[in-house]
Amino acid sequence: MTKQAVFAGGCFWGLEELVRQLDGVIATEVGYTGGNNAHPTYEHHPGHAEALQIEYDSSRISYRELLDFFFRVHDPTTLNRQGNDVGTSYRSAIFYGDETDKAEAEKFIDLVNQSGRWSKPVITTLEPLTSFYPAEGYHQDYLQKSPSGYTCHFVRFDSYLK
Repeated sequence: MTKQAVFAGGCFWGLEELVRQLDGVIATEVGYTGGNNAHPTYEHHPGHAEALQIEYDSSRISYRELLDFFFRVHDPTTLNRQGNDVGTSYRSAIFYGDETDKAEAEKFIDLVNQSGRWSKPVITTLEPLTSFYPAEGYHQDYLQKSPSGYTCHFVRFDSYLK
């Protein structure tokens, strides 16, 4: 069954490049969500996070496995920051589509905190997904088009699920 997840964890380019490689991910799209204006742009997206919309086959990869990967490729303990990127656009957030996904994300945050892998607690927010606005075309598949482009994302830990 095809499902959708939306995560924000810093610059959307790096997150997209890593997530797109997971078995079971069908498609990715970078964009903006969680902010104050309709039809945001890169130059004007107050309150919006740079986010990644993930279409996935739940018979091949679960929402829990996506959460596991998300918490391994960015620092969920820094407020409004990833690498050199600073501001609310770069916050760590999970935009849930229903209460089941919200509950699963809450459990996973507890698991990450209990793991002791981070010296500070997770500050990832859980926000209801209202609207997702695709980013401009030049942001889509950016690191595919510009392999030497900036990213602060990398796999930091083994799975939390082991």
